[in-house]
Amino acid sequence: MRFDLDSETRRRLGHRLIDQIDIFFSSLPDRAVQLPLEQRSYGPIHHPLPELGEDAAKVLDEVCREMVDRGFHVPSANYFGLMNPTPTYMGVLAEALVAGLNPQLATLARSQLASKIELQTVRWIGERVGWPGAFNGTFTSGGNEANFSGLALALASSFPNSVEEGVASIGAQPVLYASDESHHSLDKSAGLLGIGRKALRRIAVNEAAQLDPEKLEQAIKQDRGLGQKPFCVVATAGTTNCGTVDDLVAIAQICRRHKLWLHVDGAYGASAILSDQHRNLVEGIELSDSLTIDPHKWLAMPFAAGVMLTSHPEILERAFSVAAPYMPKAEGAHLPDNSRISTQWTRRMNSLKLWLTLRVHGRKAYEELIDRQIVLANSFAKWIGASKEFELAVPPTLPIVTFRLRPDGLSPRQLAAAHASVVDEVTRDGRRWISETIVKGQSVLRMMVISYLTEERHLQGLQDALAEAANKLTARTERNA
Repeated sequence: MRFDLDSETRRRLGHRLIDQIDIFFSSLPDRAVQLPLEQRSYGPIHHPLPELGEDAAKVLDEVCREMVDRGFHVPSANYFGLMNPTPTYMGVLAEALVAGLNPQLATLARSQLASKIELQTVRWIGERVGWPGAFNGTFTSGGNEANFSGLALALASSFPNSVEEGVASIGAQPVLYASDESHHSLDKSAGLLGIGRKALRRIAVNEAAQLDPEKLEQAIKQDRGLGQKPFCVVATAGTTNCGTVDDLVAIAQICRRHKLWLHVDGAYGASAILSDQHRNLVEGIELSDSLTIDPHKWLAMPFAAGVMLTSHPEILERAFSVAAPYMPKAEGAHLPDNSRISTQWTRRMNSLKLWLTLRVHGRKAYEELIDRQIVLANSFAKWIGASKEFELAVPPTLPIVTFRLRPDGLSPRQLAAAHASVVDEVTRDGRRWISETIVKGQSVLRMMVISYLTEERHLQGLQDALAEAANKLTARTERNA
């Protein structure tokens, strides 16, 4: 079969796919997250490489059916898991358009409109951050790349010669700081930047699971006293485990006092900047030197979409620009080529889905989404607070609720095993999904409201499932006593 399908075939296949997606979206308010436990399979597929093609409609129908019937559905309203949202439908359509047009964003000369749309979207986000002066940034593949880029900027700003001459030119060990609850991408980034994962100092958190400013300052002074070179602090706005927002104002003051770059990993929580009502949740974010935000988290975008922004746009080219004769700059162009301000070269247009969603729904739709999900999470936290079986681990700030079984003399290992049992019971039939994680070194149960389809009735179903799981655990414990 030739690749250049005729118009009639293209239209028939396209309509077929849209119908399948429409049916799937219609099912999401009540769709199970995954198959029941006894039907799940994790082994490889052993089909041989096809030598000849098959009927396109047959193959398309088959893969749609299999992915829906046997898939794991994070867009479900009953998914209370990680920061994986139900994507907006406008975002889905934008992804299809980008795949079809396949714009190349490396240079303005080859993607005038696509690049300008991306720069406009970056501007919309940066304006909501509230930086008083110039700023710029770039879309990324996600928070991992955005955090890596922010740390690369910090390194280039603090040690300009390191970009060309390497970290050996710094003359001493550069170090950076983040809380015990911050994301693992920081460890990975430190290794990839060549400063070593041990250069990342993990600072203990306080009772609210926030980076402790006093311990941060102590660590900076201690490292300087040992002849090492602190250069960056990473504050988190919305930790993965429990949604904590660090005290950005206090941390910014420390950074200014010690002349350190402040990067805010706001992959999840920085989206609060789009809410006038809840902007205070990330107070001080405008004091950052660079910022990560992932639209494919709280802004309901399809994967993948991250953004890295900075209030020091002049550092972008210092960190990322490389000359290449086959990529000439467009004559008369004043806007920067993306390849000169980004880790990527050839890359996808990840901005169109957010741009199109904002054009169609507007910022206030996000304000309503953020408010509704905070209200729902607080409602669930209130139920936990009144429960005889469970108690809150950390009071929620964002729509993530961490809670635990009331210990009743259980050791930490026994509590973790009991939590795993609760998760197994709640997720056994596949209808809904929660998880177990570690916060402040202790096992907790974790749920979050991330789908724009989730309603109070879905929380009630989860509450019933948790109560039943706790009762079964108690009965089992009593039988074994």
